[in-house]
Amino acid sequence: MTKEKKSNGMAADGWRILETHYPYRDEWIALRSEKVQLPDETILQAYHTIEFPDWVNVIALTPDFDIILAEQYRHPVRKLMVEFPAGAVDDGEEPLAAIKRELLEETGYASDEWYLLGSCDANPARQTNHLHSYLALRARKVGKQSLGHGEFIRTHLVHWKDFRARIDSGISDLPAMHFACLVWLESFAKNSPDLTIRQLAGASRSGTD
Repeated sequence: MTKEKKSNGMAADGWRILETHYPYRDEWIALRSEKVQLPDETILQAYHTIEFPDWVNVIALTPDFDIILAEQYRHPVRKLMVEFPAGAVDDGEEPLAAIKRELLEETGYASDEWYLLGSCDANPARQTNHLHSYLALRARKVGKQSLGHGEFIRTHLVHWKDFRARIDSGISDLPAMHFACLVWLESFAKNSPDLTIRQLAGASRSGTD
C-alpha cells in the first residue's frame, strides 16, 4: 500500500482535508482516500474518491442516417451492451482528439464534421473526471478496427429513426452517460440552423428520410 500524505488544507464550503493517501493506483484508476473534517467538525475517517481520466463518447451518423454502435461485453454488469463509441482521454490529449481516435479504433469509421454537445462532471459524488459528448456527421468507413488488449467489439449500423424508437420505447438500454449525450443532442438539434441536424430532434416522433 502506497501512502502519500498531504498538508492539511481547506477544500470548499467548510470541508477541511486532514490526510490523503492512495491505497491503490494503476494506469487506469487511482483510489484516493481522505480523512476530512466537515463544517460541523464531524470527522470522516475515509472519504473514498476514484480518480479517472476524462471520458468521451459520440453519436456518429453515416450519410444515410445510420448510427454507428459498438457492442461489447461489460464484465461488471455481466452482460453485452450496445453503446456509443466511447473511451478515455489520454494524458496530454484533447477530448476531441480522443473521441476521433476512439471512433476510428473501435469501428474503423472517421468523420470530418464534429460538434461538441456538452460536458459535465461524470459522477461528482465519487469521481474526479468529466464527460465530453460529441456529434459526428457523415461518418465513413476508412479502415479496420484497431482494438486494444482485452477489447472485443462488434460494430452495428442502425437507422437513426429505428434507434430512437427502440430507446424511447425502452426496448434498448444505454449507459447513463450515453443518455446524457442524447439529452444534449435534443437541445442542440432543436436550436441548430442546419436542417440536417434539426432532423435529429425527436427523430422517433417526426421521422427522418
